[in-house]
Amino acid sequence: MLRNLLRSAPLLRPSLSVSLRARASTPTLQRLPFKARFYSDITPEEKEILDEPRESDEVDLCIVGAGPAGLAAAIRAKQLEAESGKEIRVIVLEKAAELGLHILSGAVVEPRALNELLPDWQDNPPEPFTPVTSSGMKYLTKKMTLPCPEPPPMHNSGNYITSLNNYVKWLGEKAEELGVEIYPGFSVNEILYDDQGAVVGIATNDMGISKEGKPKDSFARGMEFRSKITMFAEGCHGSLSKQVISKYNLRKNCDPQTYGIGLKEVWEIDPEKFEKGKVVHSMGYPLDLETYGGGFMYHFGENMVSVGLVVGLDYKNPWISPYQEFQRMKHHPLYASTLEGGKCLSYGARALIEGGFQSIPQLIFPGGALIGDSAGFMNVPKIKGSHTAMKSGMLAAEAAFDALTAETSNQSPIVLYSYPEKLKSSWVWEELKAVRNVRASFHSPLKNIGGIIYSGIDTLLLKGRVPWTFHHPCTDAESTGTADKYKKIDYPKPDGKISFDIMTSVSRTGTMHDEDEPVHLRVKDWDAHTEAAYPKYKGVEQRFCPAGVYEYVEDESKPLGVRFQINSQNCIHCKTCDIKVPTQDINWTCPEGGDGPKYFMT
Repeated sequence: MLRNLLRSAPLLRPSLSVSLRARASTPTLQRLPFKARFYSDITPEEKEILDEPRESDEVDLCIVGAGPAGLAAAIRAKQLEAESGKEIRVIVLEKAAELGLHILSGAVVEPRALNELLPDWQDNPPEPFTPVTSSGMKYLTKKMTLPCPEPPPMHNSGNYITSLNNYVKWLGEKAEELGVEIYPGFSVNEILYDDQGAVVGIATNDMGISKEGKPKDSFARGMEFRSKITMFAEGCHGSLSKQVISKYNLRKNCDPQTYGIGLKEVWEIDPEKFEKGKVVHSMGYPLDLETYGGGFMYHFGENMVSVGLVVGLDYKNPWISPYQEFQRMKHHPLYASTLEGGKCLSYGARALIEGGFQSIPQLIFPGGALIGDSAGFMNVPKIKGSHTAMKSGMLAAEAAFDALTAETSNQSPIVLYSYPEKLKSSWVWEELKAVRNVRASFHSPLKNIGGIIYSGIDTLLLKGRVPWTFHHPCTDAESTGTADKYKKIDYPKPDGKISFDIMTSVSRTGTMHDEDEPVHLRVKDWDAHTEAAYPKYKGVEQRFCPAGVYEYVEDESKPLGVRFQINSQNCIHCKTCDIKVPTQDINWTCPEGGDGPKYFMT
């Protein structure tokens, strides 16, 4: 009943009055303060409306995030249910209005986990799912393209080029066929805890709150989903994952996480230039020797090309604009020769995990687990993470199903001790451990040159079989240098054919946010932020953001002559600001459910 009502009335989802399953024993819940309480002019009557009781529902397994990891976990849990005859209720909550609208990746998929999860998937594959026919690596100077050896992890024989949008939609259909309840359009910012501090579920965001934090006529209270096990599958740097990592100190025995930002466009090109299944990666130009990253171009579907650039967010020069570097890269002959005469269809950007093996946090806590890139299972040298994310979800689901169906009278919160044990015995652990030193080697005194040399030796000869592990020395925010130590970069103007201004690109994301809702990019004091950040970094926020969200506007009334401005309606949910800002005072949170980008073929 709940499922049908939620699907038929998406705008009313959070406040529906429905028949709910009774919970046998309800723990005392510790709720995070409601966001509107931070506003000082809320009247007692408005506060009463905002704090009215929420409807609640009980589930066995609640998964936040409908990406490859979350959907693989849901599918595996239901497969085990079918095999055993022991019923469990599994729900998946997704903040995008439809599955796939918020996901972005290259994407070349290694089907290892898919083969294990759905062995007969090739009988009805997702579309497009183009077999890789050729793969190569190039080193670029400003004008030249030089061939170079392709490291073994980047070999793509047996892999497929696809649109991750369509891939997760297809996985979602498979999950629903097995009885998984999937609810798109559900944003979640609140975790529910019992009086012992264990996770006992989540609460979806309230809808219909004005930018002043007041309830509008359309106000609808969120719902509580109380679950025996909650899995966070939000992808890179998830807003809830940050909370549980902090609360349970899950990073106490690992390196800081490091990230990259991936910028991508999907083009329809001249059929005469199309080489179906071709994969090209590049390094070098346009990035300097201190900046980690590289480009890619994948031919897939029919006359479609994915082109993109990944820039490591540990870059030091605050004048760098990853967006502008991407636009500049497309004018290199390697890329321009393919794109000329074509049409750009879609644009997107997303932070991605780069820390690897030594940055994986503890994976479990009372009542739940981290899976996929919420934990950081991307294989950076492969530039792939969907297969490892899916496998982590599958293993977590197996641990969860065993715990949920165990015959026990113990009422303590469930702790999935067997999940990290299963992971450490799996090919995921072996794969990530073998390449643990590749990305970290770029922190050596020899910088990128040293990293390239070591990576070649490691992947060709050593294969990770060494007694040492290199480490990531600091966070990406801490690595940012001050503006006075670097020369300002003068980027060329876009030509409107191959390169584009940032607002044109944002228009291709389909992003939308209600103008009258609270800003989901939380900065406690905008003036204090300006005083702390602008003199040192000269507006680094407006350069690292790939969507024109942040600006410093000239304002003579301000002490520094500029006013910090957040254009939250432009936000494409990449999370770069939360990761890279040196002052670490921007907190990315989920806006209303369904808001954000509407990615196409990304």
